[in-house]
Amino acid sequence: MNMEFDERLQRAIQRGYGRGDVRRQEVAAKQFSEDELRSLHSKYRLSLSEKIESCVQRLPNHFPGFQYETIYGERGWGAAISRDDIEMAGGKRNNQYSRLEMTIRPFSSAHVLDLAAKGTVRNREIYNRNHFEALDEADHDNFAELIDLWVLEYAEMFASK
Repeated sequence: MNMEFDERLQRAIQRGYGRGDVRRQEVAAKQFSEDELRSLHSKYRLSLSEKIESCVQRLPNHFPGFQYETIYGERGWGAAISRDDIEMAGGKRNNQYSRLEMTIRPFSSAHVLDLAAKGTVRNREIYNRNHFEALDEADHDNFAELIDLWVLEYAEMFASK
C-alpha cells in the first residue's frame, strides 16, 4: 500500500514538474524582445499620434483663436492647441490662457504605452492625465477611445466657461 502511494506521489510530482516547464515555455514565448517592444511602441505611436492630431486639429474650427501645433520629440508625439485671451474688467487687463496638449510618450525601459493629456481653460488646469498599459497587453481601441473622450471633454469644458 505504501509502495503504491509512493509511486503515485512520484508520478504526481513529475506531472507537476512537466506542467511548470510548459508554463515557463508559454511565458517565454509570449515575452517580446526589446526590439520587438520598440517596434510595437512605434506602431502604436504612429497610429495614435495621427488620431490625436486628427481630433485636436478640429477644435480651432469650433473655437476660433486657437493655434495648432504638432508635438514630436522628447516630450512625445501628438498635438496641442493654445490661445491667449485678454479680458478687460474695471479698467484692468486680465490674460486668460487656454491649452490642450495630448501626446504618446516616448519608448522607455518600463515597456508601456503611455498617453498623456493636459487641459487648461482660462488659466485653470482642468485635467492632467496619464493612461498607460504594458506594451504587450495594450489595447489600441481603448487608447483611441480615450483620445476621443478627453478631447470632447476639453471642448465641453471650454465651451462652458
